Amino acid sequence: MEKRATVKNFEVILEPEAGGGYHVYAPSLKGCHSYGSTKEKALRYIAEAIALWLETAEELGIPIPERKTVAVRMP
Repeated sequence: MEKRATVKNFEVILEPEAGGGYHVYAPSLKGCHSYGSTKEKALRYIAEAIALWLETAEELGIPIPERKTVAVRMP
């Protein structure tokens, strides 16, 4: 049986670490975090982590969160 890939966009946060490298996570996917020694590696690794998170959620019947936008008004 052929598996079809569905493209979804998720916001990711990339944070520099004090000791070098980058912590990156997808806030809407609970527990979906990764790390890379460069920005490029961190983004590649979080893409892999998101794919695994989505695959596991599908297997376990966990609903996939929809992207939520929050508007904040600043004075």
